[in-house]
Amino acid sequence: MTTKSLGNPFDGDQSLIHAKNCGCPECKHGQEMPSISLDLPKPPGQEISVSQSEMDAEAMMDRAIESAVVRSVFAHNDHSRRSFMKMMGAGTAAALLGSVFPFEKAKAAVKESLGKLEKTKLNVGFVPITCATPIIMAHPMGFYERYGLDVTVTKTAGWAVARDKSLAGEYDASHMLTPMPLAMTVGAGSTPEPYIMPAVENINGQAIVLHVDHKDKRDPKQWKGFKFGVPFEYSMHNFLLRYYLAENGVDPDKDVQIRVVSPPEMVANLRAGNLDGYLSPDPFNQRAVWEKVGFIHMLTKDIWDGHPCCAFACSQQFATQNPNTYGALLRAIIDATQYSNNPENRKEISEAIAPKNYLNQPVPVIQQVLTGYYADGLGEIKNVPDRIDFDPFPWHSMGVWILTQMKRWGYIEGDVDYKGIAEQVYLAGETGKIMKELGYTVPDKTYKTHIIMGKTFDSDHADEYARSFDIGRA
Repeated sequence: MTTKSLGNPFDGDQSLIHAKNCGCPECKHGQEMPSISLDLPKPPGQEISVSQSEMDAEAMMDRAIESAVVRSVFAHNDHSRRSFMKMMGAGTAAALLGSVFPFEKAKAAVKESLGKLEKTKLNVGFVPITCATPIIMAHPMGFYERYGLDVTVTKTAGWAVARDKSLAGEYDASHMLTPMPLAMTVGAGSTPEPYIMPAVENINGQAIVLHVDHKDKRDPKQWKGFKFGVPFEYSMHNFLLRYYLAENGVDPDKDVQIRVVSPPEMVANLRAGNLDGYLSPDPFNQRAVWEKVGFIHMLTKDIWDGHPCCAFACSQQFATQNPNTYGALLRAIIDATQYSNNPENRKEISEAIAPKNYLNQPVPVIQQVLTGYYADGLGEIKNVPDRIDFDPFPWHSMGVWILTQMKRWGYIEGDVDYKGIAEQVYLAGETGKIMKELGYTVPDKTYKTHIIMGKTFDSDHADEYARSFDIGRA
C-alpha cells in the first residue's frame, strides 16, 4: 500500500491526503461506494518526486518533517497548500519557507529526540468502524509519516482476527476494544500474553439499534426473547448492553440471546431477521437508519457519558524490543486522536476515511456519526455533537470498571487484582507524559469516579461493586 501522504509537500499537483477527490489508483478504486442522498436540513520545489519504495529511512524522515512543517503552515488545509504551491511554483515555495524555517536544524532535532527507529515499516490492523478514526486517518493525513514511519493499515474482519493476528506477530500493533488487552493479559478467551494499551481511541460513539418492526417496543422489559448482536465478547458493547438490560430487569444470559456478529454484518443480519437489535460500533448504527431497517433506540453516551470504547494496543514485547519505534508510533496516534477530537476537523476526516480501503462507506453517513447531526430512524433529526469523541488518556478507573464486569458475568474467576491489572495494561503515566510533551492537557490523576445509568462507580471498592448486582454471575 503506497503512503500517498509521503509525497512532495511542495508539489501543488499532488494531494497529501486520500480523500474522496484523490486521484491515486487506491482512492479511485475506493470510490466504488453507493451514492446517498439524506436530504437533511443544514445544521446550525521543482524537485523530482521520490517514490516511497525508493526512500530509505533517513530520506523518509526528512520528507516527513518537511511535510509536517508545510501542513502546519497551511493548518492542514491541503486545498490551500496546493493552490499556494501552484501559484508560487515548487522551487520558489520551498526556498521561501526555507528562508524563514530552519528545516535542517528541525530534522536534526527531531531525529535526536526520537532516537534511531528500530523499524520504520509497520503493519497496524484496524476494524472498519468510526471508533478507529485516529488509527485510520493517521495514514492518509500524514500523522505516521510525521514521525518517520511507513505504516500499512490493514483492514481486519473482526476482533477475533485482530487478536489472533496480533498474538501471531502479523500485526505490530492494532486497533482493539478497550477490554481486549485486559483479557489477553489475564488469558480470558486466549492464551495469556502481556499486552499494553497506551491510548484510548474514542469515547462514546456506539448505540443500541432495534429493527423497525420494534418501534412499539421501547421498554426493555418488552425485549425478552430478543436476539441481540455485539461485535465481540470482550467489548464495551457487550458489557454496556448487559448492564443496560440488567438494570431494566432483563437477564442477558436467560431472557435474551446475545450473539457475536462482525460489525459489517450487523445490518444484513438485522434485515434478515436474524437479530432483533444490536449494540454496535458506527457507522453501522447510522447505516441501519439509512437503509430503513433499523432505528436508534439509545446512544451509549446516555448509558455512560464519556465511556471508553476502542483503543490502540500492542504487545509488551513489541514496545520493549522497539522502544524508539513504539514511541514514534504512540506519538502519531496521540496526535491523530487529538486532531480527531476537534469538531472542526470532522468533515475533512470523514472524506479521508470513507474510501474502500478504509471504511468503504458514503461520506454523509460517516459525517452524521462524527458531527453528531443525524437522523434517528424515528422521524427526528438529532444534534448531539459528542455522539462520538476522541480522548487518548487511558484512565485506570475505566480499566477497573471493565474488569468488574468481566468478573460480574463470569469471564474471569477467583480473586482479581483490579488496580494491579489495570495499571499494568493501561499506560496512563506514559501516555500523559507524551501528551504533555506534545502540548496537550493532561489529567493530574489516573483514577476518577464514573456515573453509569445514574449510579456512581468508585474503583476503590471494585470487588464489592462486582458482587453488588441482583443480576450477575459473580
